[in-house]
Amino acid sequence: MKLTILGAAEQVTGSMHLLQIENYSILIDCGLDYEKGTYQHENQYFSFDPASIDVVILTHAHIDHSGNLPTLVRMGFEGQILCTPPTAELTEVLLLDSVNVFLSKQNKQSRSKRYRHGPDPLYLQNHVIETVERFVTIDFDKEFKINDQLSLTFVPVGHLLGAAAVILEVVDKGETKRIAFTGDIGRKNYPLLIDPQPLPPVDYLVSESTYGGKFHSTDTTLEQKLIDTIMETCIKYPGRLIIPAFSIGRTQAIAYALNKIFSKKLIPPVKVFIDSPLASAATAIYHKHQRYLNEEAQDFYKNEVKNAEFKELSYVYDKRESISISNYHEPCIIISSAGMLEGGRIQDHLFYNIQNYYCTILFIGYCAKGTLGNRLLRGDPIIKLRNRDLMVYASIKQTDLLSGHGDHNDLMATIKQQDPTTLKKIFLVHGERVRMDSLSGALEAEHYTVVVPRKEDTFEL
Repeated sequence: MKLTILGAAEQVTGSMHLLQIENYSILIDCGLDYEKGTYQHENQYFSFDPASIDVVILTHAHIDHSGNLPTLVRMGFEGQILCTPPTAELTEVLLLDSVNVFLSKQNKQSRSKRYRHGPDPLYLQNHVIETVERFVTIDFDKEFKINDQLSLTFVPVGHLLGAAAVILEVVDKGETKRIAFTGDIGRKNYPLLIDPQPLPPVDYLVSESTYGGKFHSTDTTLEQKLIDTIMETCIKYPGRLIIPAFSIGRTQAIAYALNKIFSKKLIPPVKVFIDSPLASAATAIYHKHQRYLNEEAQDFYKNEVKNAEFKELSYVYDKRESISISNYHEPCIIISSAGMLEGGRIQDHLFYNIQNYYCTILFIGYCAKGTLGNRLLRGDPIIKLRNRDLMVYASIKQTDLLSGHGDHNDLMATIKQQDPTTLKKIFLVHGERVRMDSLSGALEAEHYTVVVPRKEDTFEL
C-alpha cells in the first residue's frame, strides 16, 4: 500500500492524497490550490493520469478540498465520488459558484492589456454537472464496501455540515490495515454543528494541522465579541461593519449568532444584509439536512417561522440590490462572500468602503497566503481593486471565535485518541510549516511517530 501526498503539503489549500493498493487507486479529496491560482494553466496539471483513479473520497465541500474535482473529470476521471449527503449538495452549489467566479475573472482580464480574450477558466458548468453525476452518498458511521479489499466509514468531525473523517480498512497482501484521513477537524460547541466524534483505532493517520501551536481565544464569547464590534462600529458611530464570510458554513453560523443577539434585545436594532445568493442556497440545504446539526440548532430550525429569520435581516439576491447597498446611508452590517476576498460580491463592498474611516472589516476565518484577505490582515496600506490602488482607511479586525477549525488542543485531543504504541505513523498536512512543526513537536513529546511530508512524497505503508 502506497500513500502519496499530492496537495496541502506544508500549506493549507489544495488537499489531495493518493492511496494505491494492488492495482486500485483512491484519491482522497481534490482541492483547489489557492497559492497556484484558479486559471486553467495554473491548477490543471496532475502528477498522475486522472483516468487511472478508480474512486474519489471527499471529506467535505470546501473548495480547497473539492474545487478541482471538475478538472479531474474534464481530464479523464470516470469513477465514483463518495461523500455524505450534505457534502454532495453543498459541493454542487460551491462548484457552480466557482464557475461564475472563473468567468468573472476571465471577463475582467479580457478587458486588460495582458490577455486578448482572457485566460481559460479551469472548468465550466458542464464539467460540474458531469462531476455531480458521479456522487454516491454514504451516511455517517455506515460501513461501505468499495471492493473486496477496501471498505470505507465516514466519521463526523464538525467543521462544516456533512464534514467527515475518512476511515479506510484495507486488505493489503493478506494483511488488514486501517488508515484515517481527518479532513478538517472542527471545534466543540460551534454554532449549528455537532462536536467532532472520536476516531476508531487505526494504523496510520493523515491529519490536518491548520492551528498547530495556536489556541483559540477564550477571553470572550462570540456573542460578546459581536456585541462589542457592532456597538463600536454601528451604534457609537454611524458606520458599517463588513464581514467577509464563506457563504457555506460561516454565514449560517454568524446569522444564527446575530439572531440570538437581536432577539434578546442585547443591542439596538441594526440592519443586516446577507449579500450572497449562494448563502441563501446553502441555508436551504442546512434546513433540509437539519438532522446533521446539533440539538440546539435542530430546535432552532423546528421553529423556523418564528426563529429562522429576524426582522433586521435581508437577503440580497440580484446584482442591482447588491449595488444599492452602497446607497444605504444608515449604519448596517454586510455579510458577503468570499471569505478570503478572492472574488464575489465582497469585492464590490470592499471597493466602496475600504477608504471609509467609519467602516470596520471583521475577518472571521483563515485567509491563505496570496489572497487579498491575507494582504489586508498583514497590514498592507494599499490594495489594488478594479485596477485602482486604494488606500486602506477602514479598520481591519479579526476574530477566531468563528473559525471552523479546531485549535492545537482540539487537534491533540483527536490524535491522542490513538494509542502511540499501535499507531505506526502520523502524517501532518493542511497547515503552514510553522504550524506543522509545533504540532509535530507536541506529538513527538507524547511518543508518536510523526512525518511532515513534502508535496509528492510517497510512503510505503
